[in-house]
Amino acid sequence: MSELVARTGRHQQRYEGGCRLVAGCIPFRYRACDNNGDSDSAKVVEVLMINSPSGPGLLFPKGGWENDETVEEAAAREAVEEAGVRGEKMDFIGDYHFKSKTHQDNCCPEGLCKAAMFALLVKEELESWPEQSTRTRSWLTIAEAVENCRHKWMGEALEQFSVWVADYKEKDSADQD
Repeated sequence: MSELVARTGRHQQRYEGGCRLVAGCIPFRYRACDNNGDSDSAKVVEVLMINSPSGPGLLFPKGGWENDETVEEAAAREAVEEAGVRGEKMDFIGDYHFKSKTHQDNCCPEGLCKAAMFALLVKEELESWPEQSTRTRSWLTIAEAVENCRHKWMGEALEQFSVWVADYKEKDSADQD
């Protein structure tokens, strides 16, 4: 298998209406909750967050959406590069606008960004990934993630994810009946 390498640079970045277009995801998994051996025990949803090399608080994997990929491919790529996970892309969660302090350039001098966020059901955690030297992974309950979320817009995405995952769990259990 070839070594994974993170994409760098801005020459392939997409922009729209003065905003840099970003793609990301909320990686998640189910952890069985121990209910004294009850086989129908509830499943706890955990989300994967990563540290930021530039300051405190935790983030979801996200980054620039490039010209040679779909927004879904960009979100999946960022999950591998930043968090070292692969999975099944489930659903679009929403678009979120924010101002980047670190990514201002000629195409976007104000640092305005529009992030398309997706839910990603994690199927594989890689032992090695492109940004492992600067990123650590943390699995958190949704409540813990809300407390540790670095950016307000990511907290808003997490709220929307909570609504989505509740609907998804309900549909999943109905399908199993």
